[in-house]
Amino acid sequence: MSDFIIAAAQITCLAGNIEVNINRHVQAIALAASHRVNLLIFPELSLTGYEPDLARKLGLTLQDSRLETLRNLAKNHEMTIVVGAPLCCNDGDALYIGAVVFAPDGTLYSYTKQHLHESEEHFFTAGQGGPQLNVCGKVLGLAICADIGFASHPQFAAEHGAEIYAAGVLVSEPSYLRESEMMRNYAEKHRMTVVMANHCAPTGGWVPAGKSAIWSEQGHVIAVAPANQDAITIARQTQNGWQGQVELLSYQGT
Repeated sequence: MSDFIIAAAQITCLAGNIEVNINRHVQAIALAASHRVNLLIFPELSLTGYEPDLARKLGLTLQDSRLETLRNLAKNHEMTIVVGAPLCCNDGDALYIGAVVFAPDGTLYSYTKQHLHESEEHFFTAGQGGPQLNVCGKVLGLAICADIGFASHPQFAAEHGAEIYAAGVLVSEPSYLRESEMMRNYAEKHRMTVVMANHCAPTGGWVPAGKSAIWSEQGHVIAVAPANQDAITIARQTQNGWQGQVELLSYQGT
């Protein structure tokens, strides 16, 4: 039986520059692929940086041609990839803090953030969540940042069969201890593997804490990234349990 491998990508995002940020995603995906990662999670709004003031003009749909590169990589590497982006509707003015899921079969899915911070309500509409997804036979439930602050959110995922609960976030140092402990508790309480992918460099006026982490279904830390370095945090499930490692990222050409 093959190992099951999940990872959180912790990257520096350039404000509003989707082209550069996609290139950085590509390089993170290449590093993950070298470790045969099955599921890779990026931080909140990773394609644009956390830039609410810019989000309206940066809004994407699932039909945006710029996503094709990531879609092809998901297919080529047989990897489920979850990236953050402002998402707009084809048939309305609503703008969401979203996640785009690239499945290995080429299908794209979206998840939209259900719980907004007060400062986000001027720019975004509260979302509807998204589907539970299958990753190598395991059920994945997604979250974005403030969603994890509501205990009902991971509980809903668990009640609907989630074995993995994964969140792209922007968590600053003052909040990190509290929010990481929440995630650890969710893992232990709901017997889910829990993933938190955080930013590691200033974005949108915030100074993130980094330290992207993965917890086992017993609530044990498998691996944690450094505070301020681009990296992928990797958890490998083997017949002998979970093994963790962290690989630092350096970019070529950006």
